[in-house]
Amino acid sequence: MCPAPVSDGERRGYIIPIGGGEDKDANPAILQRFVELSGGKSANIVVLPTASRLEDTGPMYEKIFKGLGADTVSSIPIVTREDCNNPEFAERCDNASGIFITGGNQLRLSAILGGSGVAQAIRRVNAAGVPVAGTSAGASIMSEHMMAGGEADASPSEGGAVLAPGLGLTNAAVIDQHFSERNRLGRLLSAIALNPFLLGMGIDEDTGAFIDADGLVEIVGSGTITIVDGQNMNYCSAHSARTDQGIGMLGLSMDILHAGCHYDLNMREAFPPTNEAQNVCSL
Repeated sequence: MCPAPVSDGERRGYIIPIGGGEDKDANPAILQRFVELSGGKSANIVVLPTASRLEDTGPMYEKIFKGLGADTVSSIPIVTREDCNNPEFAERCDNASGIFITGGNQLRLSAILGGSGVAQAIRRVNAAGVPVAGTSAGASIMSEHMMAGGEADASPSEGGAVLAPGLGLTNAAVIDQHFSERNRLGRLLSAIALNPFLLGMGIDEDTGAFIDADGLVEIVGSGTITIVDGQNMNYCSAHSARTDQGIGMLGLSMDILHAGCHYDLNMREAFPPTNEAQNVCSL
């Protein structure tokens, strides 16, 4: 599923996958930036807590975004497929200046949300310029190929990653979250073995990837983002490996980016923070 087409004269909104565990109190830089992109004091933010089974998830983010200066924040109580096709809920998304998808279980999120009127509204408004952010499960569902599961603390293997359809806000990368904290490199590599053209994007907790309309990614937060590129891979044994057998992958490239770094999804190239790039060039 490709991202929704952008109409003439319009510019696609940011998509902001967050690795989960974002700072909500001492230094909420990621959430603050999202509020600013959504309009700041005039923002109308809609929260989708569908992935979570906790009743206070929606109200918690309402309080957080109001505290960060947003004018209007409301959560939509979507818990069934029927809810997702409620025209009122789709209209609330259409009128939002920012949409935030909470964490929880991404398979619950995709099973309820996928292909619904609300999902179509999210794709439509993002193509019209509205930023869409998601944390943890809400980050994974942004891509066309959603990371739905797989083994942590393991080498890449046949069957080491489980993929499912996502929202398709980007088709450039498969996104994984809680990345370093849960040692998920092996399952990200397993996903890239299945489709080497995809970039693998592993996002640590309290770290966000701010992806603009041109595919330029800015890293914000206290952790790192690992990007694995299999485009030039010259050997992979995934086709012949037995279930749960380790696979070989040769010719991969990898970048690890911290706050201030950038990555161009189209050029597949990483850039250091501007001041550090100037320092390197002056040596």
